[in-house]
This record gives sequence, structure tokens and C-alpha cells, in this order.
Amino acid sequence: MEATPPSGWPRKTREMQNHHMDSTRWNDFPIRDGDIVIATWAKSGTTWMQQIVAQLLADGAEQPGVLDASPWIEMRVIPLAHMLDAAARQTDRRCLKTHLPVDALVFAPQARYVYVARDGRDAYWSWHHHHASYTDWAYKGLNETPGLVGPPLAPPPEDIVEGFRNWLENDGAPVWPFFSNIRSWWEIRQLPNVLLLHFNDLKADLEGCIRRVAGFLEIPFSESRLPDIVEHCSFDYMKTHADTLSSRLERSMKGGARTFINQGTNGRWQAVLSATDSARYEAVAARELPPECARWLARGGSLADSGE
Repeated sequence: MEATPPSGWPRKTREMQNHHMDSTRWNDFPIRDGDIVIATWAKSGTTWMQQIVAQLLADGAEQPGVLDASPWIEMRVIPLAHMLDAAARQTDRRCLKTHLPVDALVFAPQARYVYVARDGRDAYWSWHHHHASYTDWAYKGLNETPGLVGPPLAPPPEDIVEGFRNWLENDGAPVWPFFSNIRSWWEIRQLPNVLLLHFNDLKADLEGCIRRVAGFLEIPFSESRLPDIVEHCSFDYMKTHADTLSSRLERSMKGGARTFINQGTNGRWQAVLSATDSARYEAVAARELPPECARWLARGGSLADSGE
């Protein structure tokens, strides 16, 4: 394992293992100075932020295969040796991905972390579509790769509201806990190598968020190339060029990458979820999160506007 972080920095206190992930893979992963780690719960703008970082590093040049170039370290279906070798062979500044909470991650002061959050109702609506699109090949990999800890992953219920209720009442099942993930990153938001962003703000002011990410990561870019960077990070561009993201998606998702990049919209739950179910979600969020965090998660905006 990497050297113990300095006093006051996050320390790993547990492992998280399930059908998708094995957090022990981070224990001996050699973090480099300047590594960029993009973190989310899931379906909260992960690929969007990977594209933003890739575009900044490339100064707006088109970058196919962004998912392959930004490995998900704890993803258990890819052999660890292959994952480590692929990451080691990258000579440029690396961009890594995680869906782990801070306390299950080996946190490195020499890396930079960008965490993207999204209202849980929007995140679940996107996850349900993603989950329902898995192929038999994907289930075979998730459930039959040696080392599975916990129950296998089954297809979701056809009724999305039923799935949402199960997710809310059973701490993120059948995926992984949601609110503790958000809370763990919120608690370290003041660290100099951590940036928290909200999905809503990416939608409302993409250029402003790109500039903010560039400043945080200290990535210089040409102002003349900014329009291309913004265009290449737009949802329409990413949807049109979805087939270039990763060849693996053709086997794991029905419809391939064009299913993986779905709608990029919020509020789809509003026409389906009852007022009672929505209020139940808000009550759980209020119980599980600090008040200012719950307000920020629900709407985005400046952290200061949430009552910081």
C-alpha cells in the first residue's frame, strides 16, 4: 500500500466488494503525482467529466476511446494485472475513475480528485435504464468472474418505481450505498486537492465548469480552442460520437454505447414518482446528510449558496 497519508488526511478504513467492484485493487495501486481521479456514485456525470478532462488535456483535439484511457480501477471483471499494466503504460497525465466512497479508497495527497454529484432520484432513473440494458454477457462477467463477494446481480424490476423504492429503502441496493458515498466526499470538500461539482451546474454552465476544472487541475488550454472543447463536451456531440467511447460497450450494453450515453436529462422521475415517494426520498436525504449537503445535492449551485 502507498505511504500513510499525512495527519488529518483521509485514511482507508474498510473495503467495499460486490458484483461490480473490489476496493482492494487500490491498496497497491501506485498513484503518481498529478494523477486525476474522477469520482461519482454512478450515472452522475462520470463519463461527462472524463470527456471534459480528456478534452482539456488534449486542448480540444478529438479523443476516441475516452473510457479505455480512463480506467475504473476497482472494476473487478477486468483482470487486475491487465488494469495495472494499462495504467502503467500511460506516459501522459493519467485520469482514473472510481465509484468508491472516500473511506474505501486509498486517498493520495499527490492526486487531484473531482467529485460529481447528482440528485439521487435523477441518478437512480439513469441507473435503472443502464441496469436494464445489460446484456447476458455483462451479467456473466459480473456474476461469474472469480472472487464475487455478496449476492449476484439480477435484472432490475420492470417497474422503475418498485426499483426506486427498493434502492431507497435498502441503502442503494442492488448497487452500492448512495448517501454515505455523497457524505464521504462532502466531508473532505475543503481539502486543496478536492473539487466538488454538481450535474445541474454542468448542464447550466458547461463552459464555466470546464474553466473551473481546468483551473483546479492546473491544465493550461488555448482560449482559441475553448469553443471546440465545449462542443466536444456537449451531450449532443457525445451522443453522436458514442461509438468511439469504448469497444467493450458493444458487448455489455444492449444498443452499445448509444445506450450507455442515454438522455442526460434531469426530472424524468417527476412524472412518475408520487409525491409520497418523493417526500420519502427527501426525508432520507435529510436524515443521512448534513442540511447544507442535502440542499446542495437537491439543486446544485455554489457550495456557499447551500448554507456553508
